[in-house]
Amino acid sequence: MNGFRHFLHVALIASAIAFISTGCSSGSLFRNGKSDYKIVVSSDASVSEQTAAKELQDYLKQIGGAELPITDDLNADGRRIFIGYNPKVAELSGAAQPDPEDESFTYRTVGRDLLIWGGSRRGTMYGVFTFLEKELGVHWFTPQCTEVPMMKAWKMPRLDHNEKPAIQLRFHNYRLTAGEFVWGAHVKENMRGPVDNEYGGEEGYWGAHTMGYLVPEKEFFKTHPEYFSFRDGKRQTNSQLCLTNPDVLELCKQRLAQKMRELPGYRIYSLSQNDNEFFCECDKCKAVEQQYGGHSGLIVWFVNQVADALKDEFPDKYIGTFAYRYSRKPPVGIVPRDNVVIRLCSIECCYAHPLTAGCPQNEAFMKELREWAGIAPHLFIWDYIVDYAQYLAPWPNFQVLGPNIEAFRENKAIGIFEEAQYQTVGAEFEEMKSWVVNQLLWDPKQDVDSLATIFINGYYGKAAPRVQDYYNLCQGLVKPDVHYGIYIREDHEIYSDEFNQKAFDLLDEASSLAEDEEILKRVDRVRMQPLYLYCMRHRDQAKQDGKWEELKGLMLQYQARARENRTLEEFIESFEK
Repeated sequence: MNGFRHFLHVALIASAIAFISTGCSSGSLFRNGKSDYKIVVSSDASVSEQTAAKELQDYLKQIGGAELPITDDLNADGRRIFIGYNPKVAELSGAAQPDPEDESFTYRTVGRDLLIWGGSRRGTMYGVFTFLEKELGVHWFTPQCTEVPMMKAWKMPRLDHNEKPAIQLRFHNYRLTAGEFVWGAHVKENMRGPVDNEYGGEEGYWGAHTMGYLVPEKEFFKTHPEYFSFRDGKRQTNSQLCLTNPDVLELCKQRLAQKMRELPGYRIYSLSQNDNEFFCECDKCKAVEQQYGGHSGLIVWFVNQVADALKDEFPDKYIGTFAYRYSRKPPVGIVPRDNVVIRLCSIECCYAHPLTAGCPQNEAFMKELREWAGIAPHLFIWDYIVDYAQYLAPWPNFQVLGPNIEAFRENKAIGIFEEAQYQTVGAEFEEMKSWVVNQLLWDPKQDVDSLATIFINGYYGKAAPRVQDYYNLCQGLVKPDVHYGIYIREDHEIYSDEFNQKAFDLLDEASSLAEDEEILKRVDRVRMQPLYLYCMRHRDQAKQDGKWEELKGLMLQYQARARENRTLEEFIESFEK
């Protein structure tokens, strides 16, 4: 009998060991390619929630080899991952049902179950993607590069995590990611559209500098010069509109309404000044400006009338206008209508220092930001994150990104557009900056250096340590007494030959460490930064020592434009002359 008990005891131990080594042990999401969990998503869940459930299934299979079944049976037995708010999630969590448009989310373990829910349009989906990112280490770095870790096992911890976006409407316009709406959904970008897709779609902001589009010179100047700016004793071409002309007002009402009917998918429609400073100086325009405190007063007065005329037909749409350059200063004695969005532009700011750091070059903008926040029902920010005079050169603004977005959030911004290299690929650190910016638009309080390190380690393979050193070298160019805007050139004080040589040394080593052709190409794109600086600072020498041919070859390979106002071909021709 004792022998039988001993045999049974040994058999039970052996059985347990076999289960642990080949099956899924208690508390594990997956182990050795097996899982006790199933994914539960209601049959009436939104399209994006159904998509999120399928992506969760796919990524878990890639990570751990286990393919979790998907079911719509809310009362399924066993261990479950519930996707989306439904009666069972309500019962288990005690939470109220979110608004469908609410992009906040929660993921929480309740007993042996994991619940992930949020607003049905995009909130739940963002919760699933964040669970994969924060808990399992999946990162969607670029549309062509997703980091998916491989694990033999992952034990489900106790979780109770929730997030909400700092900024309601978020996007940038790097050419690198243009049209990449699936990638945009994974990095929580929600306004480069409009687009309707299985990821909850994206919002859209139609147009910029549209007054000249709605009332074009080519159509009207010969017959109605009075529609355009009066300056220096006559009506001018290449100028602004005369906003006190009643015909101009009616044309803008009619043509903007027609555009809104033709393109109903947008949320905001621009009625904004042209991109020049030749505003009208006729007596009537001057009188309205004097009444309302300046140029912005005239624009708000005009746009309010158009917004009033369109609000009944388009009750859920908004009319957007600029506070830009000459119209940046807020008006006095007039406020924008409830269906008007003020799009404040930061083009004159210093980008070496955060807006709230006391930089003297940013004091006027911060004052006006606070004043606009006090009167605008909806404030939208147009910010800038590249150097338009030299897209390829190092332009170390990473440290201002989070603090500036936080400053905009604190001043009631509903949306932020980060204008980037929109013309071609090949801009300075464009892959990393496009990913980091989206991370910060969601949560600007994240540490930017930590985000950069995550990206560098995941994107540059064995070359990552030297790319990290180069990133650190670039950020070290920022000093308390150094200032720069978005149009600096190679002779700016932040650059030196010593910096360039250190950059070449680091990136040469990074190239030697690259384990394959793809990593080498990624390093080459970074190497374009010091190459560009060297060539611009030492033109004759660069033509002789091969650096110019190297840079030209890379620019042609990636069709990388060097400057906003010059094509690649024009730049090459000008340099070689």
